[in-house]
Amino acid sequence: MRRRLPEALQQRDFSLFWIAILATGFAAQMMAVAIGWQVYAIRENPLDLGLIGLAEFLPLPLLALPAGHMADRLPRRLVFAAAIVLDGLIAGGLLLVTLAGASSLWPFLLLALAAGSAAALGWPAARSMPPTLVSADLLASAMALRGIAFQSATIVGPAVGGLIFAAQAELVYVVAAALFVVALVCVLPVTERTQERLLEPAMSRDALFAGARFVRRTPVLLGAITLDLFAVLFGGAMALLPLFAKSILDVGPVGLGVLRSSPAVGALAAGILLAQRPIRGNAGRTLLIVVAIFGAATIVFGLSRSFWLSVAALAVAGFADMFSMNIRSMTVALATPDELRGRVNAVEMVFISGSNELGAFESGVAAALIGAVPAVVLGGVATIGIALIWWRLFPDLRRVDRLELLRPASEP
Repeated sequence: MRRRLPEALQQRDFSLFWIAILATGFAAQMMAVAIGWQVYAIRENPLDLGLIGLAEFLPLPLLALPAGHMADRLPRRLVFAAAIVLDGLIAGGLLLVTLAGASSLWPFLLLALAAGSAAALGWPAARSMPPTLVSADLLASAMALRGIAFQSATIVGPAVGGLIFAAQAELVYVVAAALFVVALVCVLPVTERTQERLLEPAMSRDALFAGARFVRRTPVLLGAITLDLFAVLFGGAMALLPLFAKSILDVGPVGLGVLRSSPAVGALAAGILLAQRPIRGNAGRTLLIVVAIFGAATIVFGLSRSFWLSVAALAVAGFADMFSMNIRSMTVALATPDELRGRVNAVEMVFISGSNELGAFESGVAAALIGAVPAVVLGGVATIGIALIWWRLFPDLRRVDRLELLRPASEP
């Protein structure tokens, strides 16, 4: 049975890491459905959904660089484990808020700040682990499998979360906490191969900003990371799904779970395709094209009044986004030396979280000012425009051909 698995999953340490990613992703997606529905139900104000995204983002600029340096000094599995413990405590806090009636916004905002802190702590370490768990020839498959774990959780988690929430809201957070325990048990026994990075000097200004300097000096990295930032900042519609589910499509919490799962269905299909047939050429052009497709699918979703057309549009967006994420992840992994990988991933986290959490805030503000549909449609148009601008602005990124030929740029 084990030999039938992809070769990367036959590696003990990577398989444990993969299960941890699956469990944490499943728990996070279940909680996201419950939180979105509870927050929007308090005042039925789309701005509240945006404020949750803003609260999740605020800790990241402060904590990301120290967390990245920590990931390059300490065993990354322990840093990741600490973030999982914090996530479990947040699930417990949400359980208490729900038992108390969930009638005020401020407890959700405080817990969103805590969730942002946990993400800032765990992301650089977790994102840096795969290259230390598998050999270089298995890295492309391992990255695709990591994406499959996350997207599988994103498919099943929201749907199951919506069903559980409809039956008993509190149970969502109980199940999520149990999943965080499973993830913790899997992460702790993992053994990383690379040990030289533990000799990194103590934290200093130069060491803290080494990752940011490396990204700034490497056009391929800078182009790939900023492309994701601006595309999702303007083109993301996930934060407004509770509004669309309740006020436009009228499908209730179960329908909201299906909508949240839809991008992951497309992403899972793309992940399976990439695991079997990794991108062999024209990677840079492919990245820019799929970002434009993501924008077009967002426009269709914004204009749709059919539940199933909305589901299909979100699935196409997820398919395109998985290609984008895979190319960006491989670029970061292969173009970054291991001793800087935690700090570079911390910079990437700030950009990606800026696109997700600040994008959620931008969506909430835009929806409050001009309406949800115009906000989503204009965001999709902006995403297509950004892909066209990046085509001209970052020729080094556009010319990237085979990802496996990327090598770390040397330090000055």
